[in-house]
Amino acid sequence: MMSPRAGAPPPCPRAHSPNALAQLHAALAKSGLSTCSATPATAAAAARACTRLRDIRAGRAVHGASAKLALLSASTLLPNALLHLYASSPGEHHLHLARLLFDTMPDRDAASYNILLTALAARGHVAEALELFDEMPEPSVRSWTALIAGFAQSGSPADALRVFRDMELAGVAPNEVTIVAVFVACADVGDLETGRKVHAYARRRGYGKSNVLVCNAAIDMYVKCGCVDAARAVFDAMENGRTVVSWSAMICGHAMHGEGDKALELFAAMRGRGVPPNGVTFVGLLHACSHMGLVDQGRAFFQSMEKDHGIAPEIEHYGCMVDLLSRAGRLQEALEFINGMPMEPNSVVWGALLGGARLHMDVEVGEKAIRRLAVLDPGNDGYYVVLSNIYANAGRWEDVARVRRAMKLRGVKKTRGWSAISVGGAVHEFTAGDCAHPQVTAICETLDRLLGEARRRGYAPDTSVVLLDVDDGEKERVLARHSEKLAVAFGLMATPPGTTLRVMKNLRVCSDCHAMMKVISEIAGREIVVRDRNRFHCFKNGVCSCRDYW
Repeated sequence: MMSPRAGAPPPCPRAHSPNALAQLHAALAKSGLSTCSATPATAAAAARACTRLRDIRAGRAVHGASAKLALLSASTLLPNALLHLYASSPGEHHLHLARLLFDTMPDRDAASYNILLTALAARGHVAEALELFDEMPEPSVRSWTALIAGFAQSGSPADALRVFRDMELAGVAPNEVTIVAVFVACADVGDLETGRKVHAYARRRGYGKSNVLVCNAAIDMYVKCGCVDAARAVFDAMENGRTVVSWSAMICGHAMHGEGDKALELFAAMRGRGVPPNGVTFVGLLHACSHMGLVDQGRAFFQSMEKDHGIAPEIEHYGCMVDLLSRAGRLQEALEFINGMPMEPNSVVWGALLGGARLHMDVEVGEKAIRRLAVLDPGNDGYYVVLSNIYANAGRWEDVARVRRAMKLRGVKKTRGWSAISVGGAVHEFTAGDCAHPQVTAICETLDRLLGEARRRGYAPDTSVVLLDVDDGEKERVLARHSEKLAVAFGLMATPPGTTLRVMKNLRVCSDCHAMMKVISEIAGREIVVRDRNRFHCFKNGVCSCRDYW
């Protein structure tokens, strides 16, 4: 962002309005302060009150009156209060006003930098935030943390972790807030190695068990990195009492990993301790019932939310119920449930129905779902791919071609699938048929040997997932080079025997790769954890933790 010319006045809306002082007094009154003659301190208090009340209009009046009364240059107290007002208000326009005010402040302190730094990082302005950070005379741990937390929360977890590593090199010790932010970033990218290291540091500092926020973030990090046992160990060791967030995170973690029975047992223990559940708790319970096929118990949980706990079901809970019914093959019942919802069903709800139609090969229901999804989420290629799968399994290749034409006509492009595996601190990413990796020849040879042994053990390629009207031989060649298979083959080559392989995939694992992973886990004697778009699949001794691959 270009800075204003030197000497330009700060943005002062209504600075020359005859009502500016009256509006300042009104803002002071709104904050419960005296309306006597304004000072920088009283104006700063009024600005802070406007921030708390989210009254940007009154706040801009405070700014204008403060400029008219020459209150802005006395100290950084008032400018910082106004800076926080603009920086915390939604919209790029207010962030721009914050930047203008910052650039024209005669004096800035650490708080000034931290306020703007937090706003820029939290809204994803990576380059500008880093540039501002580099301008700081002596960044404190709070400044580093603002940058890390902002990037982690704005969808830039890789940048957050890079800044954290720079923080380590600079010799700045993280605090509890930093650690929580790093856990969030690790969870997003699946960086278990960094997460474990930071958790060990937290334990050495004494708040790895006692700080509830750190413990809750660690549970979430381990769950999302595929280590549900480590998450449970943190949960079991918490000293200062578990909150509903702790219980809910662990219940959801067990459900995500296909351990529905453990999720239900933990809920029973939670109720035994007298901890009231919240909406997140029931999302985890409904997911657990869905993956275990417990339709009646899931329905009972859903009905008990409002009846027994006073929790009004939200759209996520309705989506879970549609998923539960659809997985169980009760597609017409799921349709009736959708039609009876008290709010407009969203794309997640219809997507759950479409997934059930694919699982049970119901073309009619799949077509109904896609008609709604084409309106609600027209750019999502995944729904069209699922419908194509339904048609392909039915041998309706003309309809597969029709779906592709519809995608092209609407400008929908198929997302390229990739799988990533971390080895020795480096992330190796693969795409289907990938030939770019420097060890591609050895990887393919390893994979071919695994496929040969898998066939001898009864594995047969599921060519129905290849949406091409070609012969089975060609389909098998395509299947053999799916990205998750390449990532696992590389992992087997690059890690010592017995090492658990952890793979992240941006799309849903296909049924063929799901079947193949079970066999590979048995052949290699390895545990393989695959985190796909929907859930975790933990393969061990020829078995997956989930009931089905979907």
